[in-house]
Amino acid sequence: MNKTCLECGEKIVGREDKKFCSDGCRNAYNNKINKDSTNFMRNINNKLRKNYRILSEINIEGKSKTTLAKLLSKGFDFEFFTNILHTKTGNTYYFLYDQGYMVLDNDFYMLVKKDI
Repeated sequence: MNKTCLECGEKIVGREDKKFCSDGCRNAYNNKINKDSTNFMRNINNKLRKNYRILSEINIEGKSKTTLAKLLSKGFDFEFFTNILHTKTGNTYYFLYDQGYMVLDNDFYMLVKKDI
């Protein structure tokens, strides 16, 4: 049976379950599939990634404190996060994937990392 590459249409040689003729075609195909479909999505994903990088850079130990001024100076945008966790004790954590923060008094923030 003659199979053709999903990306370029060339004939595939090798294993019968191969879908691409080369790594380049496989990468090009997957990049097209996973590409953000609009500028709006791309901008939001960029803001989420930036916020995540900022928290990861500050919260090296997995649990630490920081200030509002430090987060803002690095460009942290508090409007963008991936989920909210309300604890039984009444605390609210805002998460960017596994990195999170909780608002404390006097413009301080508790930074935490979820164990996944």
